[in-house]
Amino acid sequence: MPGPTGDKMLRVDMTKQTTELVDFPAAWTLLGGRALSARILCDECDPTCDPLGPDNLLVLAPGVLSGSAAPTSGRLSVGGKSPLTGGIKEANTGGQPGQHLMKLGIRAIVVTGQPADKEARFGLEVSADGARLIKADAHKMKRNYQLCLDLHGAYPKTASFISCGPAGEMRLTGASVATTDQDNRYPARHAARGGLGAVMGSKGLKFVMVDPGRAGVRQPADRAGFGKLCKGYTKDYQAGPQMFQFGTSAVVPMANQLNTFVYKNRVEGQSPDVQNLDGARIVESFEERGGAMHNCMTGCIVKCSNVVHDAQGEYKTSALEFETLTLLGSNCAVQSWEDVADMDRLCDELGLDTIETGAALAVYMDAGKMDWGDAFAMKKLLGEIDRGSEVGRAIGNGAVATGKLTGHHRVPHAKGQSIPAWDPRPLKATGVTYCTSPMGADHTAGLVVNPGLKPEQYVWESQKSQIVNAVCDSSGFCQFLQPTLDDIRNFYSAMYGEEVTREEIHDQGWACLNDEWEFNRRAGLTAADDSLSEPLRKDPIAGQVFDVPADVVKQMYTRLPAQDDLFVTKASG
Repeated sequence: MPGPTGDKMLRVDMTKQTTELVDFPAAWTLLGGRALSARILCDECDPTCDPLGPDNLLVLAPGVLSGSAAPTSGRLSVGGKSPLTGGIKEANTGGQPGQHLMKLGIRAIVVTGQPADKEARFGLEVSADGARLIKADAHKMKRNYQLCLDLHGAYPKTASFISCGPAGEMRLTGASVATTDQDNRYPARHAARGGLGAVMGSKGLKFVMVDPGRAGVRQPADRAGFGKLCKGYTKDYQAGPQMFQFGTSAVVPMANQLNTFVYKNRVEGQSPDVQNLDGARIVESFEERGGAMHNCMTGCIVKCSNVVHDAQGEYKTSALEFETLTLLGSNCAVQSWEDVADMDRLCDELGLDTIETGAALAVYMDAGKMDWGDAFAMKKLLGEIDRGSEVGRAIGNGAVATGKLTGHHRVPHAKGQSIPAWDPRPLKATGVTYCTSPMGADHTAGLVVNPGLKPEQYVWESQKSQIVNAVCDSSGFCQFLQPTLDDIRNFYSAMYGEEVTREEIHDQGWACLNDEWEFNRRAGLTAADDSLSEPLRKDPIAGQVFDVPADVVKQMYTRLPAQDDLFVTKASG
């Protein structure tokens, strides 16, 4: 399938301090985001490399439909070898940079090498005039909000930013990569999981500035057909149930009912403070304090992001999501959403994954090193992480590192990455995803919220969800839009003027997973890594443990027949 003429890849060599725009392979036209990142990493990255060394790659890849008029389609994938899991990682984020890169015709930025001076910092400027590296030592160890405020004042108002917080500069393995939102100022969107912020930091890359200038949206081959799809999809979505109209924080009561609003390092599945942590309290604050639901990128019709203000009506953070309310809230026995909002802002400032950080703090509390629910002490510790204390570094390196520091036995994880809010004991198909996903424990890789499944359904439901979400994360669509494989292939067909069949879109999802599994195999991960840590297999929640046998789990690697429901299953994250 021929791709648009002029599409490029930007190659950045941090050792030689060079940038080069090269032609994007026409054979890769339908590869974007996660699938493109996986293909590049399999082709060019040594899976046995040191994740924080010069041989790892940092890949920044917008989705296939990013930069177009397709609704809510501007997501950006950040890829590399994870310093947390030792395997491949793709972390997906919203904000403006994905849209902007594709408007410039840049399908991926591939960052290689490492500066000779490990203390040097650089910025990458990308615009219609080309790309160049500049010195950025003046921004060293700046927290994300101050950094982006300063950058916003120094560049055109049309520019967006990808930034590395202090945690990434310190090479902490819980570090995230931040992107600015639709206002191009607030670095509140994060490619959070897997420690890819540490990979960015190891490259000496403090920020990427992307300025599309007057570049317009990408034009499809079939303009009439594409426009009809956009209008029809938007109309149908807005007429539907709008399940994310108040963001993911609205699912707190349901999760608590399902015993997956985990409490005190996951020893229980329900929190006694569920009413105070419910996202409904955030929505109630809008009338008195200001704030509202908004979209993090242009063209978003979901608008799941809650803008949270403090008691004085000043902006604090966005978006305060279910995962953060669970891991930094309930899992640490914190009683108030307002305390969680403070910690969410701190994590965004530092560039830390709120899931990994909340899990680490819960392990620290469970080890008796901090009182349960002591939000003051939690904030104090978070605020000191960029000072480099031993405890701060352990928290910034995640749950497993904190368990090693404290000697504590209860560390819920898969492949070294902490378990997200959705617990695998009541949700066993999700547990199969955590075991087999190339990403480790990652709910966005294949979440299945159905506690009533029969054992013979676990693998199929997990495989189906993993395929749909892999394709979604390659398309640029947000999982909260909940596109199906049929939706995505129809948009692809109109975008490029040739029909994409069900077989082809299924092949794409399966190929993405196989690229990622192959990378992990060559990196040294084995079947023994396809399991959950002992607390999840031994300690019950609501009378249940994760007890899916290993011989059932390994069935994931056999491609199951593409039943019709595969193509109409909605992406979920």
